[in-house]
Amino acid sequence: MKKVFHTIWFLSIIGLFSLSACKKSAVEQPVNPGEEKPPIEEERRGEAIAWVDARSNVFGTYGRFSDTAMIKTTLDTLKDVGVTGLVIDVKGSSGYTMYPSQFSKQITSQDGKTIPNGVDYVGFIIKEAKKRNFKVYASIVTFVEGDRGKSTGLVFEDPLWKDEYQSITCDVNGNRVPITATGKNGFVNPAIPAVQERALNIVKEIVGKYEVDGMLLDYARYTDVSADFSDYSKNDFIKFLETKYQDTEAKKMNFPADVVTSWKITADQVVPNVTGKYYKRWLIYRATVIHDFFVKARAAVKSVKSNVKFGTYVGAWYTTYYQVGVNWASNEYDPFNDTEVRFDWAYPDYNKTGYGEQLDLLMTGNYFTQLMIKDNPASANLAYHWWSVEGSLKGGKYITRNKMPLYGSIDMGNVDWPNQQAISNTIKYIQANATGGTMLFDVVHIYAPQYNRLKQPLWNAVREGLKK
Repeated sequence: MKKVFHTIWFLSIIGLFSLSACKKSAVEQPVNPGEEKPPIEEERRGEAIAWVDARSNVFGTYGRFSDTAMIKTTLDTLKDVGVTGLVIDVKGSSGYTMYPSQFSKQITSQDGKTIPNGVDYVGFIIKEAKKRNFKVYASIVTFVEGDRGKSTGLVFEDPLWKDEYQSITCDVNGNRVPITATGKNGFVNPAIPAVQERALNIVKEIVGKYEVDGMLLDYARYTDVSADFSDYSKNDFIKFLETKYQDTEAKKMNFPADVVTSWKITADQVVPNVTGKYYKRWLIYRATVIHDFFVKARAAVKSVKSNVKFGTYVGAWYTTYYQVGVNWASNEYDPFNDTEVRFDWAYPDYNKTGYGEQLDLLMTGNYFTQLMIKDNPASANLAYHWWSVEGSLKGGKYITRNKMPLYGSIDMGNVDWPNQQAISNTIKYIQANATGGTMLFDVVHIYAPQYNRLKQPLWNAVREGLKK
């Protein structure tokens, strides 16, 4: 399911980093020529947005969204329990789209489930959502172009994408191998212009084709800290060092050893064991790549429809999110010089990679069963604690500097809730403390007890949580 990887990833490192020290391009780029970022809109506060993952809801065994009548019924029930909007997943990990696209194959059937002939799934669900006065946000899996489980997508079907564009990762022995060889989905290298161009074309197509209120990027990142170590990234990094740091010796580097000298496995993740002299500047390089793409993506959305909101989903665990090359903070927040919250991976100018100013909204995955900081004696005396709902929301607002509405998110199906009341309490807390509202992940977890850990329908938990 859609964010199982996010959940598994942070759970696998939570023990390692839960109490660890907490520490854009080289030239600052404007948000958009002549454009002023609006203040946070009061009417956005308290939204309740349900995520609709295509793979689980349309093609999953217990998914309802391959049937138009069931889509209507489910949307009615969502409205009845207090939901005010949807995030509709329109491009998944295969890279295929859920609508007819000029730039991608369309997926209409999988695992025995098929969208009815003649039905534009995306157009239909948007139309029905609008009838119920829902806000509608479209979402794409940005830098993944291959479903490893199905061996489908460009990295499996197109030699150029397979050999040149898919991400290259280091294994525990330091060998550079294609990402799909490790059993993971086909992440592609975000630094490559053709990769960015494809994503931007799809973004513009969606915004132009459908009446959406917002466009969200998901998986707009590197796969993890072990990527991307391709020759392309090596050469691009050298140019970065020469331009930003006037490093005339960069061409002589021993790559990748001068970035990461050796690796180890911790909590089933390949992570640096001994880092090289360029490691922290490598982190800035990767975050710069992502920042600069967000500048382009925002401009792409606004060039088609200036009123469409631009946003993204990220994991709320900022303390380790540098590993995927993402700095979702405001560029006014400087983790290197923060004396209150320390991050030992930060480096001078890391703040310039913060892309918060590019966003009209931000959804963070606050996927924790620990609600309050004080609920765990180990974190009770901390001002910020990135592995609790309270702590991650406080931390998120602290580093984003109130630059955009922040939506806290709850995973109702992939974590071990003790009971439905705990889910309701978490929704209530997020509604009261997030500046934008709540994102509920995922609709399928609510209606299909087979897809949540409690093995119960969760409608009442949502209703109680959203009760005003």
